Amino acid sequence: MEHSNVAEPAVPVADTVARSKVRYIILAMLFIVTAINVGDRATLSITGTALTQVLGIDSITLGYIFSAFAWAYVIGQLPGGWLLDKFGSARVYGTSLFLWSAITLAQGLIGFLSVPVAVVTLFALRFLLGLIEAPVYPANNRIVAAWFPLQERGLATVIYNSSMYLSVVLLAPLMGFIAHTYGWEHVYWFMGGLGILVSLVWFRLVKAPGDHPLVNSAELAHLKSGGAEVDMDKPKVAGAFKPRFSDLKVLLKSPMMWSIYLGKYCDTSLQYFFLTWFPIYLVKGRGLNIMEAGAIAAVPGVCGLLGALCGGAVCDYLLRRGVSLTVARKIPLVCGMSVGATLVLCNFTDSVWVVTLLMSLAIFGKGVVAVDWTLVSDTAPKQITGMAGGLFNMCGNISGIFTPIAIGYIVQTTGSFEGALYVVAGHALVGALAFLSMGTLRKLVLERT
Repeated sequence: MEHSNVAEPAVPVADTVARSKVRYIILAMLFIVTAINVGDRATLSITGTALTQVLGIDSITLGYIFSAFAWAYVIGQLPGGWLLDKFGSARVYGTSLFLWSAITLAQGLIGFLSVPVAVVTLFALRFLLGLIEAPVYPANNRIVAAWFPLQERGLATVIYNSSMYLSVVLLAPLMGFIAHTYGWEHVYWFMGGLGILVSLVWFRLVKAPGDHPLVNSAELAHLKSGGAEVDMDKPKVAGAFKPRFSDLKVLLKSPMMWSIYLGKYCDTSLQYFFLTWFPIYLVKGRGLNIMEAGAIAAVPGVCGLLGALCGGAVCDYLLRRGVSLTVARKIPLVCGMSVGATLVLCNFTDSVWVVTLLMSLAIFGKGVVAVDWTLVSDTAPKQITGMAGGLFNMCGNISGIFTPIAIGYIVQTTGSFEGALYVVAGHALVGALAFLSMGTLRKLVLERT
């Protein structure tokens, strides 16, 4: 039998070796840590009714304490994004997780202080919490851009974004139970301790794709061929690109980006209503106790989770079907914001169950809009993805300053939440128009002189 001397062409390793699936482990960690992040923000909304009695504060003061987080969160966005671009996502994120968890734990100690000192300390700790949590969502976006190809990125983005609804579904009732059974301070001790433990796991599991010991060549090839920015956090060599705040002018000169930023501002207004005043609305506006409010709040939370998964799945499906990136992003964004405005109908019913249904529908729409973080990686130059994410999140979270304070004044002066719901629903409709007007999405090119 004759043997040919001509060698058969080599089959690429990526085609013969089963791909590892480390990116799903990374996504699971993002989901868990973001759920803890949102839960730590929501601790004050769960304990707010008890604290108003313990500290003797009114709705306006509580609104300002709610907004303390957002002031610092907005201030920290651009520095946080710069830290991510300079030092890498995994290291900055893990450090942030440990520090904000320690601050959450410390909030449970204010009961040992005199009332005036406790109020000032609580405001200061909430401010620090916002400052240290600032890199979280830009880091989430950077990690997904590094670990997921373009056609998987939409669903991956909404999965980590949907973790805010896991906080509502699981952590809010749990925190309500802890507050009702053991006392409000135990909520902070539980959430802070949980975050510190998870931070230790984070440093073991989360690394850049090229540095992760569990990633094989097949998965790495899959990421690169699909447009994942796997070298985003690669150590910089001498003379390599260094991010500067002046690089943000390419974003600030774009009308497309201003429409995106306005849409994010309006979307985040809904988020802050649900994270701050919603449980208090159920207690003071609908007559429930704190444990009942936590349980009722879980129902809309499930709908928000389903909405987020739906929005990401629709985006990725449309892209696979050949629909343009612009249309695939606009459909869930515009539809989701429009549906979010339905919460205003709660003003026209006295039924707690109808309120639950309407809030569930509104938060489903809010969940669909979770795909908006893909707009950062769709449009930002990859060299400044961290700062671009920081600017995007900064514009959104300005509403975190306005919304809690505005609601506090409305509730204090009118004795009702009706006006507050009109304000939040109005933001939702303006957000739908903003996303509709953002034009054709395109990757911006960094210009340096």
